[in-house]
Amino acid sequence: MKSMSASSSLTLRDTLSRMIDVLQQERKALASMNMEEILGCAYEKHELCEQLEQARREDFDEEAKGQLDAARRLNEVNRQLRNLIAANVSARLEAIMGGPALYRAAAGQPLVSPSIKGRGAPAYAYAGARG
Repeated sequence: MKSMSASSSLTLRDTLSRMIDVLQQERKALASMNMEEILGCAYEKHELCEQLEQARREDFDEEAKGQLDAARRLNEVNRQLRNLIAANVSARLEAIMGGPALYRAAAGQPLVSPSIKGRGAPAYAYAGARG
């Protein structure tokens, strides 16, 4: 693969700008649950990543590094939004199927975690805690 030269830093920044635009479009598509737009964004992100993979570390000037950081943050927001949508769908499917609701304490179990007795915090408050 051919690497980008220093003279192509404008092209690198243009590619990163386009990635940021696509990530913003993806967030809007996720919010509106527009599947066609979501798939279009996924394809375009894949194409842009292939272009960016041709760059060398030294091709990234300060502006490009800032754009790369912005793209990483936007991608993380979109990832979290996708996860929330998936969790919502899972909960709705469980409700339709008559399964137990997420974070519902089983019959006979205390609503307060033994490790935090006396504080009154519900047991489900620690169900998703990271160790």
